Parts: sequence; C-alpha cells; structure tokens
Amino acid sequence: MGLTLTSPAFSAGGDIPVIHTCDGSDVSPPLSWSGLPPGTKSLALIVDDPDAPDPAAPQRTWVHWVLYNIPPNASGLAQGVAPHALPAGAREGLNDWQRSGYGGPCPPIGSHRYFHKLYALDTILPGSGKPTKRALESAMRGHVIAQTELIGLYRRK
Repeated sequence: MGLTLTSPAFSAGGDIPVIHTCDGSDVSPPLSWSGLPPGTKSLALIVDDPDAPDPAAPQRTWVHWVLYNIPPNASGLAQGVAPHALPAGAREGLNDWQRSGYGGPCPPIGSHRYFHKLYALDTILPGSGKPTKRALESAMRGHVIAQTELIGLYRRK
C-alpha cells in the first residue's frame, strides 16, 4: 500500500474546517499515517501553501508548520497538539511567521491549497535549533525513503 497520510477533519481535496484556521481556534488538524517502509528511523512533516498570496498570481509558498524527528512508532498527531505533547523526540522548526508550531490557513484572497507533506527518513536528523523548511529539506536530502501528501482547501468567508 505504501505511506499514507489522512485526517478525520478533512478528506483529500476537501475543505479544512474553520477550527484549524485563523478564523477559528487556529489549532492543528488531527493527522494519522500508516505504511511506513522498513528502515524508517524518523518522520518529518511540512505544511505549506503554494498559492500565497493570491492563487490567481502566486508569488511564494507560505510555510505553516515544520516538524521533524517524529519517531516511527508514532501513528499520528492529535488535534491541536501542544509542543510538550508531541511524540518523544519530535522537534518543531520555524514557520513563515518566524515562530515554531502550527499556524493555520489565513488566505487573504481566494481558495488556497494546503499541502501536508509527510516524509519517512532513514535517519534521525541533528536536533539543534529550529530549522526553516528550506534548512529541513536540505538536511533531509538523500534520506527520504518514502513520502506522501494530503491536500486540504480553505477560502475565507
């Protein structure tokens, strides 16, 4: 079957509920995964929006959440998971608000796509500091043994 990522909060290509956005409580959605390949030593999760600021004329990818060193015995993340409640060893990097943790969808215009990208790695990454998405992707280079994504949509009312 391979690596899969799902959420009970929204289906693939479906709308992300308001509770997970800046218009609601801005808490991370619950996520579950399965199908880790043999040799997985850790997981990384990046949530980003390639449609910023306007899907009709995107100018950049906005990073909403960076997590790494999630242990392979973890099968998901609870809704609104707090830093102290992350699986043992998991670490958070910096999002584009220059803070660690989850920052939910808050698009200024139009319907945006939010990519929840999960990576199975053959290593545990050095755990110093709070890397940006770019730094994490660089550290993961050559260590990704499987990846999957879950895309949710959000448009402000």
